Amino acid sequence: MHWLKESVTVKLAFIGILTLLLMIPSALVSNLITERAQRQYETIKEVTGQYSGSQLIQGPVLAIPYREQVKENDEKGNPVTHEVIENLYILPNDLTYKGSLSSEVLHRGIYEVPVYNGVIRVSGSFGNIDPGSLSLNTDQLIPEKAHMIFSISDLKGLKTNPQVHIGDKNLTAEPAAGENIFGNSLQVAADLKGLTDKNIPFSFDLDLKGSEELSFLHLGKTTDVEVKGDWQSPSFDGRYLPDVREVSDKGFSAKWRMLYYNRPFPQQWVKDITLLTNDKKAADATFGIKLKLPVDQYQQTTRTSKYSLLIIMLTFISLFLTELIGKQKIHVFNYILIGAAMVIYYTLLLSFSEQVGYAIAYLIASAATITLITVFLASLLKNKKAAIIFAFILTLFYSFIYVIIQLEDLSLLIGSIALFIIIAALMYSSRKINWDKQ
Repeated sequence: MHWLKESVTVKLAFIGILTLLLMIPSALVSNLITERAQRQYETIKEVTGQYSGSQLIQGPVLAIPYREQVKENDEKGNPVTHEVIENLYILPNDLTYKGSLSSEVLHRGIYEVPVYNGVIRVSGSFGNIDPGSLSLNTDQLIPEKAHMIFSISDLKGLKTNPQVHIGDKNLTAEPAAGENIFGNSLQVAADLKGLTDKNIPFSFDLDLKGSEELSFLHLGKTTDVEVKGDWQSPSFDGRYLPDVREVSDKGFSAKWRMLYYNRPFPQQWVKDITLLTNDKKAADATFGIKLKLPVDQYQQTTRTSKYSLLIIMLTFISLFLTELIGKQKIHVFNYILIGAAMVIYYTLLLSFSEQVGYAIAYLIASAATITLITVFLASLLKNKKAAIIFAFILTLFYSFIYVIIQLEDLSLLIGSIALFIIIAALMYSSRKINWDKQ
């Protein structure tokens, strides 16, 4: 059995098995990170549900009822004709959204939720209505019962009743009754008798509040959007990126201009009330701003934990080489204790990152773990020089992981080069090792 204790190969096999076994608690730590991230998501949803959710501004759309003669068979099979009322829907010729946002961060325990207040000016016009393109006659229309419909995704965010100017009339918007082309629809009745062959201007202000995102639906033949705000780290999301954008430590401004050639909706249609709520088409026409928090500690901690196998493996190999070069035996139980310290590192990182942010938490957790292992080795080996060298190696490993986490776009390149150098160093260090016994 003496050869079993002295065999370098057996020791390496044990280190490999221990490394794989340590993946079990590492997976439990990863589940803990996921659980905390889910808790953050639930808290944000709870806060936004009480304050106001993300806002999507949709519309306006002009709806003009028309009469249609429908032929059917009665109970006896005889043909009869009766009149039904349907709607002709028209999108704006030009549509402009212009507004500014004032943002703040709400706190719920350790979690943060970005919210905003703002006034969005919606204006534009409906062009000459062409019922003939849909095989309708002008005398079928009932323009005196027309209505204009628009929507925001969370009506709780409205701070005042929108006052709508359409044509030469000022009207107060009211919740739309029955089935409609938007969820949470608002509408105003508009008597357009004698105006269907003219340009019909409209305008109204939306004094609203929301959280995290403000989005718009591209509905005009030409849709112009201009938004500015004081949030310093916005993300521009959706199908269309801004044509012009500026982001500084004072806030942001962005401008979009879209034409109807890449809009997934026709200029006018009849009957179909589901056209604008089709998920795919709506997604293809939605764009806007997301108030992104500068750092998401859970994402970064999750990415860091994915390197746990690499860190544990490299640490054990370095410890093993230290053992061989220094000709001092390290008991397998001490390997287990050092492995446990490296697993606990991730719980330290997670708990501190929730309180002080990822960067400082990484420094605290890394310094604490390196110090613990260094002091332990110095006491175990009775060799301060070897312990200091090992501390330097661990510092390089943790610094390497931090650099990879920060350099998202270059992480694969930097990681590949660093691993190549590490393998080369290990090959050089192991070239004279007797793999049968020390």
